[in-house]
Amino acid sequence: MSAQNTSYLKQLDGIRFIAVSMVLIDHWSDEKLKLPLGFLGVCLFFVLSGFLITRILLNAKEKDDALGRSHGFSLKQFYIRRTIRIFPIYYLTIFVLYVLNVPPVRDKIVWCLTYSTNIYIAVYESWLGVIDHLWSLAVEEQFYLFFPFVIFFIPSRYLVKVLFGFIGLSVLLRLVLYLNGVAWMASYVLMPTCLDAFGMGGLLAYFFYHKNEKVKAFITNKLWLVVSLLLYAGVIMFSKWLSEGQNIITIVFLRVFESLLSLFLVGNAAYNFDGLMKKVLENKVSIYIGRISYGVYIYHNFVYNFYHSSPNHPTIKLLNKLPFIANHLPLKFIFLYALTVGVATISWFLIEKPINQWKEKFGY
Repeated sequence: MSAQNTSYLKQLDGIRFIAVSMVLIDHWSDEKLKLPLGFLGVCLFFVLSGFLITRILLNAKEKDDALGRSHGFSLKQFYIRRTIRIFPIYYLTIFVLYVLNVPPVRDKIVWCLTYSTNIYIAVYESWLGVIDHLWSLAVEEQFYLFFPFVIFFIPSRYLVKVLFGFIGLSVLLRLVLYLNGVAWMASYVLMPTCLDAFGMGGLLAYFFYHKNEKVKAFITNKLWLVVSLLLYAGVIMFSKWLSEGQNIITIVFLRVFESLLSLFLVGNAAYNFDGLMKKVLENKVSIYIGRISYGVYIYHNFVYNFYHSSPNHPTIKLLNKLPFIANHLPLKFIFLYALTVGVATISWFLIEKPINQWKEKFGY
């Protein structure tokens, strides 16, 4: 097995930093942004997940075949390792919110516990306030439930076609939902309608794993990165021209172009950007925030909500007396970002990192 296939890819932590920062900028902006940065940030996470999970599973499958063992072993290890990484702070967060009776957690506790808040949003056409953002974690968890079976039990010669099928299926599903007048959030939050992002990440992982030099040359050609960026920007401008609200372009096709741009970003990071992007992605701050980005993502809504709903708290009262913070959006963003990173840092060192060490007992 080559070192390229199993080694840590440093710049991907930098990509996580960019993705989570885009989500926070979008969610914390007092004014509507012209660009849907939150959409792009979440899509970037999905493409990255598709890439990393496919790469892990291809490696596990190869080891199973080499050792002549059943894929059941690697399935078990995969789910144990994912559980160790994802469940602890997610369920701790839900428990704390439940105890504090933060709405709507008690009313929607079953949806929270079963990682199905995205299904609730789609069925009831209603967001969930302070736990809105957990929908994307539900999508990822649902993807993890079935995707290992695709990798392990579908012959490798069909995998590329299956992943392309994911892309086509998700676009088709979004189109069907749109034509049937279903609310736009269903097309946005349901796992099957997000499969184009995971599929593109999976395709990248397949060719990366098998060291396809033609694909590498294509992905790392910066011309195509620029083209994907221009296509993404063009689609947004065209959708704005059609209407300011949700329309067929934003509902059905935007995620395809978000995924395409994310594909080139993740691909170039996997093969290592050079120049300015290398400096940004390999900066110690970028790598660190990328490493704790799961906690940053989970906690950011609660930090923001606490700041705005607790005006009589001594710390908040003091800050609101400082006009250069309270009345200056960029400075307030920096403060809230630093506070969220602080909370995520405590979570990382007290909970996540110690528990993650258990993963060493469940290697492939």
